[in-house]
Amino acid sequence: MGERSGSGDGTDGETRQERVNRELMELLNELRVALPGVQFLLAFLLIVPFQQTIDRITDFQKGVYFVALASAALATALLIAPAAQHRVLFRQQDKEGLLRRSNRSAVAGLVALGVATCAALLLVVNVLFSLTLAWVTAGALAAFLIWWWLAVPFWQRAHNPQAVPDDTDG
Repeated sequence: MGERSGSGDGTDGETRQERVNRELMELLNELRVALPGVQFLLAFLLIVPFQQTIDRITDFQKGVYFVALASAALATALLIAPAAQHRVLFRQQDKEGLLRRSNRSAVAGLVALGVATCAALLLVVNVLFSLTLAWVTAGALAAFLIWWWLAVPFWQRAHNPQAVPDDTDG
């Protein structure tokens, strides 16, 4: 057994291995929340070319569609990667490495999901309303996602005096 730690976060007495196991399971559970959304977005984007109005879109809209489609596919791959790696590396005694890679993959997957969501919004608002409104709406969403998904958590992480150094996040 490993050393017991007292972090003050409700996990007192937890060994390093127990912490890694718990954090890996928490990460995989969090991904279960994100995956249906990104899979739905990807499915939507995959059927768009088969709509009868597809021949009336501009080159700009095709470019935005490509960014949305590629980002959604990348997000799907990155958000599924931790579960796939967990299964392939089962019982290989490297859960800390798996947790480190999975955390990076999840963060990158969420960034790709943010790009895909903003691009899809840009495309739909442009097709239905106007290019100006599309840029304003997609830009507002991008700013919100950057603030709420990244800036707030990183600020909280940097300013939390009770934070335990975490060497599993890379």
